[in-house]
Formats: sequence, C-alpha cells, structure tokens
Amino acid sequence: MKGPKRPVHAVTTWVKRQPPKVKAFLAVVSGMAALVFLRFIVHDHDNLFVAAEAVHALGISVLIYKLMKENSCAGLSLKTQELTAIFLAVRLYCSVVMEYDIHTLLDSATLITTLWVVYTIRFKLRSTYMEDKDNFAIYYVVPCALLALAIHPSTSHNILNRICWGFCVYLEAVSVLPQLRVMQNTKIVEPFTAHYVFALGVARFLSCAHWVLQVVDTRGRLLTALGYGLWPSMVLLSEIVQTFILADFCYYYVKSVVGGQLALRLPSGVV
Repeated sequence: MKGPKRPVHAVTTWVKRQPPKVKAFLAVVSGMAALVFLRFIVHDHDNLFVAAEAVHALGISVLIYKLMKENSCAGLSLKTQELTAIFLAVRLYCSVVMEYDIHTLLDSATLITTLWVVYTIRFKLRSTYMEDKDNFAIYYVVPCALLALAIHPSTSHNILNRICWGFCVYLEAVSVLPQLRVMQNTKIVEPFTAHYVFALGVARFLSCAHWVLQVVDTRGRLLTALGYGLWPSMVLLSEIVQTFILADFCYYYVKSVVGGQLALRLPSGVV
C-alpha cells in the first residue's frame, strides 16, 4: 500500500501535468508573490543588488571548488565564463569611472575569480573540456555592441562610458546561453554545475527585483533618473530576460533537490 504523497511532491507533480500556458501563468504569479515578499522584508532595496552580486560571487566559488576538487571542467561552458569576464570587466570600468562604491569591490572580486576559472579551463584542465558540447555561437556579442551604440544611458557621463554601460547590461542578459546549451547537449547536470547555474538564477532574480521594486518605490521617478528614450525600458527588459532565461532550469533544480537527486536530469527542450 502506497503512503501519502509529500505536499511538495504532490504540488510538483500537479504543476508538471499542467499545459505550458498554465505553467507560464504560475511562474508569473510566483515571481510577483516573491517580489511582494521581498518588498516587505527588505527595507533598503539597494541591498538586493548587492545580494545579487554576492550570490554570483558565491556561484563562482562553487565552480572553483569543483575545479580544484575534481580536476575536471566537464559540463562547464568556457564561452559563458569568457563572456562573463568581458561584461564584468566592462562593468568594473564603468563603476570605477562613474560611481566607485561597494559594487566596484564586488565586481573586482568576481572578475578575478572568473578569470581564474577561464585560465583553469583553457589551460590547466583543457583535456576535460567538452568543446564539442560547448557549441553555442557567440555572434550575438556584435548585436549587443550595436544595440549599445543605439540605446544607452542619456546621463551626463562621457559618451564612451555610457555606451560601455549599455553593452555590459545587454551582454550580461545573454551570457549564460552557452552554459545552457552545454546542459541541453549533455542532459545530465552534475551537482556543482547545477549549484552554480542555480546561483546565477537567484542572482538574476534578485537583480531584477531590485530594479522593479526601485521603480515601484520611486513611483517611476527612477526611470527618469536613468535617462530618457528607450534606455530605462531596455534596462528593465534585460533584467526580466535574464530571469526568465534561467527560470525553467531553476524549477527543475529545486524539484531535483527536493527529490534528493544528486545529479540533475533535464527533460528535452528545458534549456
């Protein structure tokens, strides 16, 4: 005789059976509920952006632990790490010349660790790198640059700095795509890689929550402070795109953890 199902398992089973439109609706509702929750428990919403960068740094730390413990970079995308290093370097430059605050220190630490990961994958553990699986074309770097030329902040800063700012925002939004392609090709994601990508998903959500709640708290005045034209909308759109790109993976990650599975098995078409 079968025992009663655990509540979490019953809920995940029910969600799994729903059509795509219902799943999308539930994801939106869950996201809005999380935003409301964060608005009431986090009084200074600037802390959400700091938390996002800290979680990203934590994810990189998980990768470093994996590389040092297993002496293998199997399942990792070198392209994602290189794109991450590029947008972090550009963002760090903008931070130094435009504001210089706690974000500068966090970006510095994250960039250094990311460069170490890139060096380790490219040179020390090259024999374990799954180059045939890391086959996502990164030509979209060019559209990101062109978009930054056309749509960038309209603040009083130097035009080059404003274009760089726009470029790092757009590139960050799509930098995780090569990693998702690797996972799509392998289907089975080992624990440390899954922890890293989940950390990216959490960081993206916290960053998106920061911008959305700031807009709500200022009753839209933040959008004016960011500049005029399409730039404010593109900032919010980039944050939302980043969040939704990783939302599906995060769902299966939580489901796998709740189910006690060490390795994450992804259904076809998830990423």
